[in-house]
Amino acid sequence: MRIRLALALLLLPLASWGQSGNFDEDFEQDERWRELQTKLPAYPRSENFLPFKVSGATLFDFFIDAKSISIGTDGVVRYSLIAKSSSGALNVSYEGLRCSERQVRVYAYGRSDNSWSKARTSRWQALPVDSRNNQQTVLFNEYFCPVKNIIYSTEEAIAALKAGRHPRIQQLESYTY
Repeated sequence: MRIRLALALLLLPLASWGQSGNFDEDFEQDERWRELQTKLPAYPRSENFLPFKVSGATLFDFFIDAKSISIGTDGVVRYSLIAKSSSGALNVSYEGLRCSERQVRVYAYGRSDNSWSKARTSRWQALPVDSRNNQQTVLFNEYFCPVKNIIYSTEEAIAALKAGRHPRIQQLESYTY
């Protein structure tokens, strides 16, 4: 009898908690994540391009515009991505990576007149998994969100791109158990 009474007393708070149906409210989150308002950067200039390797299977060379990199207080790394074809054609986009959620968002696309066109369907999406063009996944893993943690500064991002990989990745790989 005592065991049943003790068990009932333990389960009582759980029964009332489940009635509200809203997990977040039940734990009284002080603040939910909010994305900062995004301002488009100046259009990329070739003298600011930093190359990065994606894969041997891709038909493009990829670059980040060093002047466009920003780390927001909302936990988003924003940057201009340039994909250059073998014929020299450029595909330009302004994007963001949300390290904590492993998501990407395209804010705008570059036009041939060096201006921006806002993306029609700009929303957060899971990082794509594609064997040929997985540039966002490479940026996430190797440069901007090493070991799933956001970088601290623009300078850190630039140093990682110049080094060909973030130092935290190299340290983790050299660590032996």
